[in-house]
Amino acid sequence: MTSLHECTRCVMDESANDIHFDALGQCNYCTDMLNKLENFQPSDPEALKVKFESLLSKVKKSGKGKRYDCIVGVSGGADSAYVLYLAKQHGLRPLAVHMDNGWNSELAVNNIENLVRKLGVDLHTHVINWQEYRALQQAFFDADVIDVELLYDNAMLAVNYQLATKYGIHYILAGTNTTTEGMRMPTQWNWFKFDKKNIHAIAHRNNVKIKSMPTIGVFGYVWGRFVRRIEWVDFLDFVDYHKPKCLQEIQEKIGYRPYPYKHYESIFTRFYQGYLLPQKFGVDKRRLHLSTLICSCQMTRVEAKRLLKESPYPDPDDLKSDIDYFLKKMNWTEDHLQDYLLRPEKSHTTYPSESNRWEFSYKFYTTFLRRIYKRYNAE
Repeated sequence: MTSLHECTRCVMDESANDIHFDALGQCNYCTDMLNKLENFQPSDPEALKVKFESLLSKVKKSGKGKRYDCIVGVSGGADSAYVLYLAKQHGLRPLAVHMDNGWNSELAVNNIENLVRKLGVDLHTHVINWQEYRALQQAFFDADVIDVELLYDNAMLAVNYQLATKYGIHYILAGTNTTTEGMRMPTQWNWFKFDKKNIHAIAHRNNVKIKSMPTIGVFGYVWGRFVRRIEWVDFLDFVDYHKPKCLQEIQEKIGYRPYPYKHYESIFTRFYQGYLLPQKFGVDKRRLHLSTLICSCQMTRVEAKRLLKESPYPDPDDLKSDIDYFLKKMNWTEDHLQDYLLRPEKSHTTYPSESNRWEFSYKFYTTFLRRIYKRYNAE
């Protein structure tokens, strides 16, 4: 197999469709990421503290007289766990929200239960009917599109915005952050997460009716953001988020137990990112995650390259166990799996989509609505 050209500064390579390199062999992905890191946070710790305290004040003020002042989506992963921990540490009254799609690892379940119990927060768990979710995943596998995780990600967004509307909450505090995941995702590695139309179109191909899984499209997002004034906040961008130190803190304070790689709290996500993506689509998302950590000085390139030489499954027995579990859970045989892996990929645009509507809405927002919204909030 011919090796792909790799960046000399990070570990992104030509598996990203729009990568290009300068004279030093450094790629546009890490160049853009370094520029983003330089601009996204105040370099002065005191200025960052003022920014954080201002956000806390706004969240508390918005929730005055209400049961909760914010929502925190929790997956069992370290980023969302630290957001919930930090919110409680600073006097916020969060509602923890979890989406159960039938693929939670036992460790994730234990982490969530331990987290909400020790922090004393309410937990809302939305359970998707397993037969329905399996049929939806099957429809996505049959469609041969790359982003099977669109189902979970969209449902999680939908339930967060629905609960924010129900309780009159204006802030959703997310574990998404620049220092550990701020590098831009290559366009062909995933899909637009508010694409309700794409989900329903692919489901319709297999005659799957969506009943227990919430979905949200462009209109739902626009309504939530500009009519209900619900803000999605990358909460960890308001603090000096150094993941190893923060992970150690929640391990010591609340007994959090970590995973070997990012997003491995879900058995399906572990299998999808560690096996299905590399085998069918030639995508190793570890390159993006590790390159982000290189840019934020939380990992060296040497260390990242060493990790990439290892299998996404540190223990081969874990891979065999996950394959067996996946086949049983999906009612597949090994022949079904091999047939899926050998079929060519299809673009999400092969099926009806809201991506063009989103692009139009975003342009409209940047040229007109942003000015109106800022003027309205300044009054």
